[in-house]
Amino acid sequence: MLSVAAAQGTADGSRPDASPWQPVTLPDDWSKRWPDYSGTVWYRIDWQRQCPGQQDGPVGLTLESVVMAGEVFINDELIWRDPHLTEPLSRSWNMPRYWRLPEALLHDGVNTLWVRVVGVWQQTPGLGPVHLGESRAMQALQEDVWWTNRTLYVLNLIISGVLGALFFCIWIVRREQTTYGWYALMALFWVLFIANVLLTSPWPFADTLMASRANAMALVLYTACFCLFTWRFGEQSLPRTERALWIASATMLAMLAMTPDTALPLALTTGTLGCAGIFLSNCLQFCWHAWRTRRPEHGMLAACLLIIFAVSIHDLLRLMKLIGPGPTYTSFSSIVVTICLSAILGMRHARNVRRIERFNHELADGIAQARTELATTLAREHALAMSHTRLQERLQIAHDLHDGLGGSLVRMMAMVDQAEKPLQGQQFLSMLKLLRDDLRQTIDTGSSAGVKVPATPPEWAAPLRHRFVQLFDELDLDSSWQFPPQWATPPTPLQCLALTRLVEEALTNVVKHSRARRVQLQLVQPAPDELRLRIEDDGAGFDVEAVRQAGVSVGMRSMHDRISRVHGTLDIRSAPGRTVLTAVLQIRPATPQSV
Repeated sequence: MLSVAAAQGTADGSRPDASPWQPVTLPDDWSKRWPDYSGTVWYRIDWQRQCPGQQDGPVGLTLESVVMAGEVFINDELIWRDPHLTEPLSRSWNMPRYWRLPEALLHDGVNTLWVRVVGVWQQTPGLGPVHLGESRAMQALQEDVWWTNRTLYVLNLIISGVLGALFFCIWIVRREQTTYGWYALMALFWVLFIANVLLTSPWPFADTLMASRANAMALVLYTACFCLFTWRFGEQSLPRTERALWIASATMLAMLAMTPDTALPLALTTGTLGCAGIFLSNCLQFCWHAWRTRRPEHGMLAACLLIIFAVSIHDLLRLMKLIGPGPTYTSFSSIVVTICLSAILGMRHARNVRRIERFNHELADGIAQARTELATTLAREHALAMSHTRLQERLQIAHDLHDGLGGSLVRMMAMVDQAEKPLQGQQFLSMLKLLRDDLRQTIDTGSSAGVKVPATPPEWAAPLRHRFVQLFDELDLDSSWQFPPQWATPPTPLQCLALTRLVEEALTNVVKHSRARRVQLQLVQPAPDELRLRIEDDGAGFDVEAVRQAGVSVGMRSMHDRISRVHGTLDIRSAPGRTVLTAVLQIRPATPQSV
């Protein structure tokens, strides 16, 4: 190469004729030479094909970068042009290109390489290194640069995307494992950020600067998610720090979104340095946390963060041009660190799975032991329940015999006692048949829920009335029976049977104890869901509370138990000359209960 010069293009972007050409050194950033200039700059590179002592051969040309779009001419002949030389500009800033120059376009002496570059001043526009030489050597150089500038980032993008999707699926299944969710979100924003290196078009954004803003926002969000990932992984509780992180992130996002284009470079620099400061501070903070906890997985992540810390410091200084030109290592280190981070998360997940499996085995053993204990307990409870059932059946039989057969015996005894002359054999036989019928009724229907309810209240009361009126007449006891002609709502069979036993016991008590001259029985339904039975006599009365506390009255206990089991209440009030027994039933659908 003999010389390299640059000059601003004309208004329409064509090559200038009279403009002064200024010598430049590649790589070149014209924003330092022409501040705030956006448009076209032409680069003229004069070179001689044959150097002394070298043989002629195919000539190759390699361009490492064109910021942002451009076209290339050899001796005024076009050999390449970007698809978009106006906004939205093509993005060739990280696209190394190689050409084997046709012999027909070359001169024997001095040749001229023209490179037109179109860029915006906010994006450090200019031309990267240009290499001319033997064709195979230039092709090998382009392949090396391509590997460093593009292939490594493609690998990084693929690895980050696949691992991020994998851990996102794990988080979907186990939402409580927020570490995996933050890692997946971090991987998403990292993929969006490094996609800026590979994209050759600003789509879906309208222009270059909008794409640059979006890329910087992805960096801010990646940094925030990275911090939260490390804090969740390290099981750190930092509520104030998290709040400050989100406030800082929101501030930087608002700054990047709303800053005018003229101040965008300052906003981009501020956002980049802010993200770098947060990122590097968090790396050091987690290393200190790992030192305190001494947990192996924390130590492994801290080692990865130290590598990231060193590489980030080097590449940040290189980006800010505080150190000399040289290679960057983010493309290499990010792949290694991503794989290491995923391995650490995989180890944690595997350990959690083993812990779950161990817990499942312990749980299965515990369930088996609990099942055995439960079977033993159920067998014991079954034996107790059987014993209790037998006892209840005995009590039930006792109540039924007392209320049914016992009442009949009392009536027979009263009839014999009140007879004016000895009873004949047929009378005794009739009384025995009555006792037999009462016993059969007790056996057949005493605890059956399938007893048919009489169609009307008079039908229900007819057997009772027939049984007791004859005795009342012989005892000179006036009785009054009042019933409604129809049921408003029929009671259940159990409720009907409970009322029957209640009437039998109550009237038997009148015969045995009250010395009454008048008894009144009244059945009413004041509401469709309520049935009220009232039995009143004018006998001697008794002390209800004393009898209840003494607990000697089987009949009273039996009446209360029967009424309560069919969703009813029983009230007994007694005084000399008046005793009133009131039973109130709430009529509901029949349920399997014993009476």
